[in-house]
Amino acid sequence: MFLSLRIALKSLATHKMRTVLAMLGVFLGALALTGVLHISLAMERKAVLETEKLGPNLLMAMSGNIRFRRGDIRADAGNTRFKLPDALALLRGLPSATDGVPYLAFPMPIRAGDRKTMCQVVATWPAYPKIRGGAPQYGHFFDQDDEDDRALVCVLGPAIATRLFGAPQAAVGQSVHIFRARLKVLGVMEEKGADVSGANQDEQIFVPLSTYMRRLSNRDYIHGVYMQMADGTDFETAKATAEHILRRRHDIKVDKGQPDDFRVLTAKDTMDLKQQALDLVATLGYISSSLSFGIGGLGILSIMILLVRARRLEIGIRRAVGARRSDIIRQFLLESGAMSAVGGAAGTFAALLLLVVVYRVGDFPSVFNPWLIGGSLCGSAALGLVAGAYPAWAAANVEVLSVLRDE
Repeated sequence: MFLSLRIALKSLATHKMRTVLAMLGVFLGALALTGVLHISLAMERKAVLETEKLGPNLLMAMSGNIRFRRGDIRADAGNTRFKLPDALALLRGLPSATDGVPYLAFPMPIRAGDRKTMCQVVATWPAYPKIRGGAPQYGHFFDQDDEDDRALVCVLGPAIATRLFGAPQAAVGQSVHIFRARLKVLGVMEEKGADVSGANQDEQIFVPLSTYMRRLSNRDYIHGVYMQMADGTDFETAKATAEHILRRRHDIKVDKGQPDDFRVLTAKDTMDLKQQALDLVATLGYISSSLSFGIGGLGILSIMILLVRARRLEIGIRRAVGARRSDIIRQFLLESGAMSAVGGAAGTFAALLLLVVVYRVGDFPSVFNPWLIGGSLCGSAALGLVAGAYPAWAAANVEVLSVLRDE
């Protein structure tokens, strides 16, 4: 065994260029399989974490249609039929809804002194932090009195507070301007990052819903409502009930083919929208790695066939001095397996190095699957054995007398 391995390694070292070219396809296959599928897993894990940021047991009803585009979930903000009474009807009509908050969200410029920036203004009720699973890190959120009094107050996201005041804690008690309205900053939210809808919650500003609808914009419609459901809720039943309530209120006749002007989503639904892109990434990873492995296998097969033809005299002499067919087969399988295993190991190692960079630059959770890494290594070695099977069989069946006579 060790003699065959030594002969195999010496032969590969003698034909360096052929060996490198044969390993290149396996290298790229292992790189694609390990890299792309790990990135897919990291994206899936990130999507799960973003879904959790939506809030516990959340059911969402939104105006218009929801579209998945360029990684974000977008609602049709042009729909004006979804109004505050619709949200109240949902909260009353869903027995499993323990709490809920309507909301409006618009991008707007905000100013503090000579500093100005864009942000997303979210107008909502005081229970928003409880429903969405967040809390102010500094100061406090506005309360029901602020909502009833249409108070000119706000709570900043940490990124906005830092941009306008230099540090989150420095924003509390200060004032900001939206249009011509001067709002007092009551607090700054804790960092949460982007949720699965694509909204960066650190770039938002929260104001009382009544303040926004009556003192800032004079609107009578909302964009949707977040509802917190009780533990053990059957979300599919709750979703169907919410859709029935809104269809009845908006006089939508499904049996006549009228489309909904709203969308009811659960956290699972938002995850399913993201999963479309994740499945595409994984599929591309499988296709690219399969093509690369296939090319690598053909490369090893062709190189090994050339080596068998070039080493007929060596094979004949070894057979003449007592080598068995199994020894010849073992030697050539070791050669093909070694080429493929080394190429696969190099590709896997290169992929892991690239993943460290991608995870850090792309702000992905670090996901390293030992089964996927081991599968890439074992698959590479197995590919070499399969590709080298026919050349090894051909080498073992070389006619000794014919070779010695011809040479």
